[in-house]
Amino acid sequence: MLLSPIGIFHTVLGIAAMLAVGVLLVQDKRIRLQRPLARFYLGATVLTAASALVIFRHGGPNAAHGLAVLTIVAVLLGIAASRVSFLGGLQKYFVALCFSVTVLFHLLPTATEILTRFPMDAPMVGSLQDPLLLKTFAVITLLFFIMLALQMNWLRKQSV
Repeated sequence: MLLSPIGIFHTVLGIAAMLAVGVLLVQDKRIRLQRPLARFYLGATVLTAASALVIFRHGGPNAAHGLAVLTIVAVLLGIAASRVSFLGGLQKYFVALCFSVTVLFHLLPTATEILTRFPMDAPMVGSLQDPLLLKTFAVITLLFFIMLALQMNWLRKQSV
């Protein structure tokens, strides 16, 4: 199945966002709003999520659309929380959680698209309930929580 123009936009921007966040997490261990690359990542993430809201490859609205809405909310909450200090010492953890969870929200639908599209003549999974897809979600989620725990521990050790 070929991608529509919005699908191409969504895919290219999503890939660019994931490359950017990979660099950010390796270099900074978090997504810091002060970095231009982080602002690019967050902007690209919001545009990717917004474009996902008009893509209906699997029928009607589904969990991916819910993740897109949660992604936008997480980015907005993270930006708001980074600008006001209503959380005191928990602020850096909350901001990191808001921004980092967007990585999980990128990876779950990405895994779905890859496994339901490739190889093109015989995709690896045939439905959204396929055990391989569900196991893939479990592995991605477990890796995310490991990354988040490491990130929170790293933040705890930082003085700022």
